[in-house]
Amino acid sequence: MIKNSGISFPEKKEEKKGSVEFQVFSFTNKIRRLTSHLELHRKDYLSQRGLRKILGKRQRLLAYLSKINRVRYKELINKLDIRELKNR
Repeated sequence: MIKNSGISFPEKKEEKKGSVEFQVFSFTNKIRRLTSHLELHRKDYLSQRGLRKILGKRQRLLAYLSKINRVRYKELINKLDIRELKNR
């Protein structure tokens, strides 16, 4: 497992660790680390459960952000390269 793999979050003075963007960024790094761990250890069921819980938390935060501010949501999705956006 690679410790420092992931995306670096640009530090801004107005960005706080409690912001939705930072939390989604943090969950994304955890998801990527757990995914690489599970590629090596396929039968680690506790890690699989933890991954599912983190995925649910990130999904709820992204749903909240999309309701509050669609522009910030799209920027975050593109920055983290999480999913493909449909043309709307």
